[in-house]
Amino acid sequence: MASHMDGTPPSPQYTFDVNKSSLFKKDNNNYINVLGVKQLNTLENVSLLDIFLSANNVIEPHYHPNAAELVYCISGAATVSMLNPFTKQILSYSITPGQVANIPRSWWHYEVAKVDNTHLLAIFDAPTPEVILGSDILKFTPANIISHTYCLDENQWKQAIAPVQPTTYIGPYKNCNRAKENIPHQYLNQQLQYIQQYQHPPYVLQYQQYWGYR
Repeated sequence: MASHMDGTPPSPQYTFDVNKSSLFKKDNNNYINVLGVKQLNTLENVSLLDIFLSANNVIEPHYHPNAAELVYCISGAATVSMLNPFTKQILSYSITPGQVANIPRSWWHYEVAKVDNTHLLAIFDAPTPEVILGSDILKFTPANIISHTYCLDENQWKQAIAPVQPTTYIGPYKNCNRAKENIPHQYLNQQLQYIQQYQHPPYVLQYQQYWGYR
């Protein structure tokens, strides 16, 4: 939008009802509202997501190429986890009302609600943060590239990601009815060997991330 000499838009807006700006809704207890420069044209380098979650719901793994994210807990409790790209550690922080967790720009991260009625405010230092969602990476990266690169069976990979829905935002899906998996001991041993081999510095394995305008 074009601005006047003083930097304000031709028809400046100074107030907005975020309750009327839905980004994603899974159900009445799990949804995200959005405020950015497209909703409030006087915003500069700030925007936010108003996030509501019930217990064990997850803001899917994702990252923001152009923005850091400050997660503030209004009510309930959540665990904010992020992958430190330099140490290869998963860092997990539990937050309760009045507490925050800061996620640096471009770090892979996700949030898990620990109780019902969890309310989080995600604040960004960009008027329209870009987002790369894990579900989109899984769904749209060609299966033949994944299988070739990581030495996987292509058909098994296709079968594994078949249930993945693009632009998940909040998981698990409403119709998710997973049976307990019987993972062969040989596979578990291979994973353990892999973790031990690449565990320097050691991973922090703790279980204490959607954005985009459509």
